[in-house]
Amino acid sequence: MWRTHIVNICEFEPANSAHFPNQRIEMSPSSKDSTAEQHSKRYWKQSIQIVLMLLGLWATISLGCGILFRDWLDSLGSIGGAPLGFWMAQQGSIIGFLVLLFLYMVLMNRLDRSHGYDSEQS
Repeated sequence: MWRTHIVNICEFEPANSAHFPNQRIEMSPSSKDSTAEQHSKRYWKQSIQIVLMLLGLWATISLGCGILFRDWLDSLGSIGGAPLGFWMAQQGSIIGFLVLLFLYMVLMNRLDRSHGYDSEQS
């Protein structure tokens, strides 16, 4: 008796199939669902690549220009009487961050449109 119930559960059929003769639950995904899932994974993979690229640029601008390349930037000149390395640590990194935000918006809008997630569609 237990064995028949276990077999019926494993086959995704009701225990008494006489009441539901034509109903069988299909657990395998259809090709449409599989394609949608692959499309979604591709979208998120590309989205993460954009974020990682921009985080790398942000680290280069804030850490690199303000600390690591400060002496080299100081030798290039000055802005408003302040050495370029100091200026990049103070104002340049903020401006760079704003540019990265704008770049993120442009890249993500382009990615959304290419994958059919355009927010401007009605």
